[in-house]
Amino acid sequence: MHQHAHEHTHGTGEQTPAQRNAILTYMLEHNQHHAEELHELGHQAEGEASELIHEAVKLFEASNEKLAAALELLKAEE
Repeated sequence: MHQHAHEHTHGTGEQTPAQRNAILTYMLEHNQHHAEELHELGHQAEGEASELIHEAVKLFEASNEKLAAALELLKAEE
């Protein structure tokens, strides 16, 4: 597992399409890495906790699929 800070800035102005796509690409890859970590944690847990973690991973992956689809649409608009 890794540790890192999550810095968030809001309201800093509009981004260019290239900047927006770069951020979304980074976040998607970041989220995919977290899904892999959670998957491993699910294997380390037992019983209901393991089941819940694996269900959460499925939801995380579904969210990542939506982000990936949105990214493809945005890239096509460039």
